[in-house]
Amino acid sequence: MDHKKFRSLVKDLYKTVAELENMFSGRHFTPDGHMVGSLGECLVADAYGLELLTASNKGFDAMSPLGVKVEIKATQSTRVAFRSCPEHAIVIKILPDGTFEEFYNGKGSRVWEQFSGKPIPSNGQYQIALSKLAKLNEQVEESEKLEKFA
Repeated sequence: MDHKKFRSLVKDLYKTVAELENMFSGRHFTPDGHMVGSLGECLVADAYGLELLTASNKGFDAMSPLGVKVEIKATQSTRVAFRSCPEHAIVIKILPDGTFEEFYNGKGSRVWEQFSGKPIPSNGQYQIALSKLAKLNEQVEESEKLEKFA
């Protein structure tokens, strides 16, 4: 894959969004839904050297070079949702310039414990705030984190 071209395309996408919002004051063109999820998966796979797997696996999107299954969650907001306990999770917020900020990179069980004792939501997805994930990330030892390559 051409990493430089990929990053340029993502930045161009967000630049186009900003230009459309400036052109049509009061209208929002924010990418959402599947696009944000797919962009996040690709951004993380590229940055951490992960192999993206077939879409829609329960609890994982990619595999690390060491065989760790990784669930990738991306948002442009303040929350993400989990349906199951992943082996490892990386949670990011996609920024307006097409880059991202990492909020969590560690064992999925640490995140999943936050839902213990809570009733299953009607949509089957437990929501968690990025601020909570950032606090949990402080508990993650460097040896547990997947290393960012790019």
